Amino acid sequence: MYSFIDFIIAFFISLGVSVAVTPLVIKFAIKFGFVDKPDHRKVHKGLMPRIGGLSIVIGATAGLLYLHEIILHIWPLLVGGAIILITGILDDKFTISPKTKLLGQLIAAGIVVFYDIKIDFISLPFVDERIYLGPFSYVFAILWIVGITNAINLIDGLDGLAAGVSVIAMTTIMTLAAFNNHMLVVALTVILIGGSIGFLFFNFNPAKIFMGDTGALFLGYCISVISLLGLYKSVTIFSLVIPIIVLAIPIFDTFFAILRRILNKQKISAPDKSHLHHCLLELGYSHRETVLIIYSIGTFFGLCAILFSRSTLWGSLLVLGVLILLIQLTAELVGLIGKHKPLLNTMKKLRSPAK
Repeated sequence: MYSFIDFIIAFFISLGVSVAVTPLVIKFAIKFGFVDKPDHRKVHKGLMPRIGGLSIVIGATAGLLYLHEIILHIWPLLVGGAIILITGILDDKFTISPKTKLLGQLIAAGIVVFYDIKIDFISLPFVDERIYLGPFSYVFAILWIVGITNAINLIDGLDGLAAGVSVIAMTTIMTLAAFNNHMLVVALTVILIGGSIGFLFFNFNPAKIFMGDTGALFLGYCISVISLLGLYKSVTIFSLVIPIIVLAIPIFDTFFAILRRILNKQKISAPDKSHLHHCLLELGYSHRETVLIIYSIGTFFGLCAILFSRSTLWGSLLVLGVLILLIQLTAELVGLIGKHKPLLNTMKKLRSPAK
């Protein structure tokens, strides 16, 4: 396996190539009509190129070519990633139906899961017992991959938001993998982080290009599979919680969105403007402030995941308690508790200038 220096070189290769190719991707997107048109649900006002995920993919591929020895170990991930990439490109160009997108995600997830990247059993703490999942291991893994893929896609609503949250999540996963000597996971996260940061130079507010479904689906897919690789085969009840903490923002934002749409008798795939970032904008925060606030929350969750993984039982329970409280506050923020969005209205009053 590669050394620490090799990982640093791979990171800078991914970052440098991503920075270099993004202006070319912008020209390509504009020339061939990969543009995002403004509507009532979106924040931007004019046409924006939206196939920026290609920059991340090209940058990460360059880093992967440097760490070429790992390719044989991850070929199912590469095949699945290619399917996700094609799905995202088609959606960015033609806006394909949710069912078609879901089909592409299921095929990509099935490739890695049936190659045996899944969790076979869960070890129970305090007793020497295991719960074997059997056929449910396939179901759980596919649901996890499809769920996280869509969760990252759903938070892609502001300049730099999805890419930044993904970088924070992958950095946390990389740190946890390094602690546990999972060098394959470290290698994959390093090149994806490099490609994503290179793209962020052009995607942070004011953005010159959007990542589109090309990038959001690809990052979500890679993060979901890599987190499974980090848990590979067996987990304890407590370690199963760690990737949920790492990806708390996209997971719970998606959960609240689904619940909100069910309560409003809407289709689950129906778009709305009640995601966490929309609520922060409604409170009066600027575009950049909203993104930086969510970055801060994501970093907090990442640090909690690391602390959780290194803590005793009681320390872990304390971390969980704090996180549950934060999730409760988030639920109030997006208006799921009470008819009149109590926290939202209170905070708006506090931020309003005195008359």
